[in-house]
Amino acid sequence: MRFCVSRVASSRYLILLIALLLASLALIGCGSQQNAQVPQPLPPPIPAAEPVLLYNGTGASPNDVSAIEAVLHTQGIGYATADSGKLNGMSEAELAGYKLIIVPGGNSITIGQSLTTQTTSAIRGAVMQYGTHYLGICAGAFFGGYSIYNGVDLTGGVAFNFYADEFKGIHVEPVQITRPNDDWLDVYWQDGPQLSGWGAVVAKFPDGTSAITEGQSGKGFVIFTGVHLEAPESWRGSMNFRTPVEVDLAYAGTVFQAALNGSPLPHF
Repeated sequence: MRFCVSRVASSRYLILLIALLLASLALIGCGSQQNAQVPQPLPPPIPAAEPVLLYNGTGASPNDVSAIEAVLHTQGIGYATADSGKLNGMSEAELAGYKLIIVPGGNSITIGQSLTTQTTSAIRGAVMQYGTHYLGICAGAFFGGYSIYNGVDLTGGVAFNFYADEFKGIHVEPVQITRPNDDWLDVYWQDGPQLSGWGAVVAKFPDGTSAITEGQSGKGFVIFTGVHLEAPESWRGSMNFRTPVEVDLAYAGTVFQAALNGSPLPHF
């Protein structure tokens, strides 16, 4: 009988001990929830008057800005421009009011150095957190990837290098890019990047590296191009292109519309 009483007491003690342990765990859990950081909602985007913001500041090629503007006009796409000072003064919410940010060719190092780290962070936030789209052309592609020269880094740390002909001493030339189904174009290239390592490949250089890529960066849609589809006839000079300029410009319009609307292009 003593044995039975002892077992009952031990059982009650064990049950009480388990109950106390569960209660203490519950209290710890509640404390953790109370101390957890609740993400703050993003401020609403500030609507822009036009769907596109085109960078035309320090480091951007004026000739390429003009070529991009011509394609935008042909496509009936409204745009505003921002130089370095204006862009440096814009908040993330203001940038997020645009559907698309375009950074043209030029000098990616100079572009990055003309902007503050807060500005590149704001561009990244507008794309990745709000869903603004980004089109980077040549220098704009270098700048949109990872760069020690204050790049935007929409690629999760992937940096781009020059297309191989740069290392052969060639700085400008017609280059054949191949699209899915062996559909090719002769297009204008000038010191542009090959874009291997990020995104879906829309077009390839002759050596098989990426000439045009696309993909999601957070909530935003991004297209990078290492060639100048928008190059007008005046850029061609005495160089021999097998593709008429009208064909290249038509494809430039297709790429611009895809970037604006976040619509993926055919890719490999």
